[in-house]
Amino acid sequence: MIDKPGTDERLLAAEVADAWGLAVTGLVFLPIGLDGQAWAYRVDTSDGARYFLKLRRGEFTPGAVLLPGFLQARGVTQVVAPIDPSAGGAAHRFGAYQLLLYPFHDGGSLWHRGLTDRQWIEYGDFLGRLHTVTPSADLTAALPVETYRSTAGERLRTLAPRAAASDILGAFWQRYGAALHQLSETVDDLASRVTGAPHVICHADIHPGNLLADGDGPLHVVDWDGPILAPRERDLMFVYSGDFGDHPIDAHRAELFREGYGPTEPDQTLLSYYRSERRLDDVAEFLASILKPEASPESRANDLHWLTRIAEAVTARRS
Repeated sequence: MIDKPGTDERLLAAEVADAWGLAVTGLVFLPIGLDGQAWAYRVDTSDGARYFLKLRRGEFTPGAVLLPGFLQARGVTQVVAPIDPSAGGAAHRFGAYQLLLYPFHDGGSLWHRGLTDRQWIEYGDFLGRLHTVTPSADLTAALPVETYRSTAGERLRTLAPRAAASDILGAFWQRYGAALHQLSETVDDLASRVTGAPHVICHADIHPGNLLADGDGPLHVVDWDGPILAPRERDLMFVYSGDFGDHPIDAHRAELFREGYGPTEPDQTLLSYYRSERRLDDVAEFLASILKPEASPESRANDLHWLTRIAEAVTARRS
């Protein structure tokens, strides 16, 4: 989220210092991410260490708290897991928010830079290992299970009248509204045609923006906010779609990915469903965010940029 959460940052810094036993010297807001319910800070400490702090309004899902550490303990080294507070647990309550604290990794995300050849192989290796991990009974109970019952279409239909009447979105809706309603129908149709497939642990947002690396160094996988038990195509969609990152997959990169992941022939109906549903869900999220009365001009402009990018891709696919 690029707008600050409106919390008292001095109280936040003191809370982090107390909960994790750190000598906090600085708290730097990071205007990153598109989740309207989450915010990020860099935490600086007196010994020169840095940490990544994530705030979420409400609560993190049980899977977001439990899964990363579970995977790390089983040798999935790319996972960035939260650091337990001094009192135990992982998530810490701060008023209307929960906090998770992570190690800070330099290098930034690979959304714009893209992956090197070596990193494409590691990307495949990571997902291949993730998809073969057997969840514990506790994790199985904590993780949601795929149902193919998306709420995105109903949210779109609810927001459509407000978007059409909005000074900010009126022209956009006039140009793209019909295509977005058609996208909703496509999602419903694809959901009716998917067949049963084995469920595995899925990250569920494994695009290059959630892969961090310093140069050609090892990958660090972040943003474990929404893991799910689902067919592997839930994750593979991010690999084989051209929607995510400035350097999407091509024939060469696909071969490198398969070298790491192993032989794979994804189900094309599932890939289409997940790609279309993600587009629809993002559209509904961005519409809701733009229509919030408290949204800043900068936040609205950023959301409209991404909303338009999705709408243009949907329109291009129809033509």
